[in-house]
Amino acid sequence: MKKAVLGVLITLLVSCNNETENPAAENPAQDQTTAMAKDGAICGSDLVRQKFLSENPDAAQRMIQIENNTAEFIEQKKMGKVLPDGSVEIPVIFNVLYTNSTNNVSDARINSQIDVLNKAFASTHANVSNIPSAFQSVNAGDTKIKFRLAQINRKATTTSNWAPNDNMKKTSTGGINATDPAKYLNIWVVNYMPYQTGYVLGYATFPESAGLWNDGVVMMDEYVGAGGPVATHNKGRVTVHEVGHYLNLRHIWGDANCGNDFVDDTPQQITLHRGVPSYPKMETCGGVSRSVMFMNYMDYSDETTLFMFTKKQNDRMQASIAANGPRAGLRIL
Repeated sequence: MKKAVLGVLITLLVSCNNETENPAAENPAQDQTTAMAKDGAICGSDLVRQKFLSENPDAAQRMIQIENNTAEFIEQKKMGKVLPDGSVEIPVIFNVLYTNSTNNVSDARINSQIDVLNKAFASTHANVSNIPSAFQSVNAGDTKIKFRLAQINRKATTTSNWAPNDNMKKTSTGGINATDPAKYLNIWVVNYMPYQTGYVLGYATFPESAGLWNDGVVMMDEYVGAGGPVATHNKGRVTVHEVGHYLNLRHIWGDANCGNDFVDDTPQQITLHRGVPSYPKMETCGGVSRSVMFMNYMDYSDETTLFMFTKKQNDRMQASIAANGPRAGLRIL
């Protein structure tokens, strides 16, 4: 199991800029961006984050402080000093940018996305029974994080392709301005986000961006809600993955070869997974062979295979929405 390494390690991580998601750090020829592009679709959250951190030293310092506060929250919880405070309900605003009726995601699909988020964060979906017995003891169960649809904003546009550069978040560049991002989770829905030789399914800002004009999640329309057109990703769980980033979860492989996601109860793994891996899937990191948790929402497996958060991942999310956390403005108790 992994331990969170804070302070100096994080500072080094930021200063090195992490090579924008490089799971094959020991072999530059195996650059992850290239590897992912071969398969087409990627999550753009870490790519966008590293660019933001490299250009904004103040944000990098906020990230370090958030990590230190998160570690303190987890330690306080271990010592019994954090009392249960019930559920936190996050109000969600969808900002839909569409070119035609096909990509003008329906109210029904958006409502289904809220339902998927609530089932994923409460662990009440049908796939919970598929969690391997070895991981059942660390399943987060009910995270006490809920979601409520507050509003849907729609805007017709002639722009089909949106780079993951936040233009969709400003009216001045053809997008829709965020609605009070300190108090609402804004989710922008766009038609297509090309990136290099592939495309970005979605991306999110991390808690160091809390309340800023661009804070929130961006999704391609095909991956919003249940019943979308992509058979391998039509259950709304790509959005669950991105909301995980928004609440301070990293990719489970730590964005490096046998990397660190700062979560103690997720087994260390070599890299991301795609498709539908078979359990157990054994991988060796640090000389230890273990079965990896490819069914975790923060991996890249097909949506039929993604169906769990862990207890320690929930600790990180709870720290982000705690009364003194960076996303405290979202709290509606």
